[in-house]
Amino acid sequence: MTDDQRKLDIAILVCPGYMPVDIIGLHTALGTLPEVNVHLVWKNLDEIPGFPQFPTRATTTFEDCPADLDVLCAGATPPEILEDAETLAFLADRGARAKWIAGICAGSLLLGAAGLLRGYRATTNFHAYDLLPYYGATPVPTNRVVEDRNRITAGPATGSFEVALRLIQDLRGTDAARLAELNMEYAPKPLFGVGTPELAGPELAGTVDAMTAGMKAPFRKVSERAAERLGVPVPQG
Repeated sequence: MTDDQRKLDIAILVCPGYMPVDIIGLHTALGTLPEVNVHLVWKNLDEIPGFPQFPTRATTTFEDCPADLDVLCAGATPPEILEDAETLAFLADRGARAKWIAGICAGSLLLGAAGLLRGYRATTNFHAYDLLPYYGATPVPTNRVVEDRNRITAGPATGSFEVALRLIQDLRGTDAARLAELNMEYAPKPLFGVGTPELAGPELAGTVDAMTAGMKAPFRKVSERAAERLGVPVPQG
């Protein structure tokens, strides 16, 4: 069986407070391919409250998740997950062997907390670009996909679809990726055209920064502790 025919194992982390918007595109695009096992992974199979108001159940526990994955993916989670020892151990273990490691939005920070982005270029939500160096990553401020060896990261929401299409291209070929893009009718045309700080301008971007400052503060504290734990020099400024 050739590499583009064998069954693929995809693991996507879900946890209390995770953001489905960051993983649904990847879940859909890869999960609708033939010969693919998509595992929604958490510590147990109890109901999980996603954010906002989105109940989910994992399909596979950490213990039962396949050891050798084609894709290991994480989207945004609450800051406390970045210090959850069991989650970090799972990600570090599976990430050491996975063919691809994908982070969407603040999922990139979670991968960093597991030691998987040190020495890699990466991106995340624009609110958190400045936190990537705490994990030894080189931040790339962009709303597009950033690929560095077998690490692939992106911003939120549409980043999930774009990462998925690139992974399909690698795992199943360009023709399969083109078909997937068409089947999803993936052709974003934003209503207002303000989806990046550059497009929005300083006034609107500043408003959003102020609105999210309280949400970001715990991530900064977690990131500072992660830098100490990982032995990464704390960024200045």
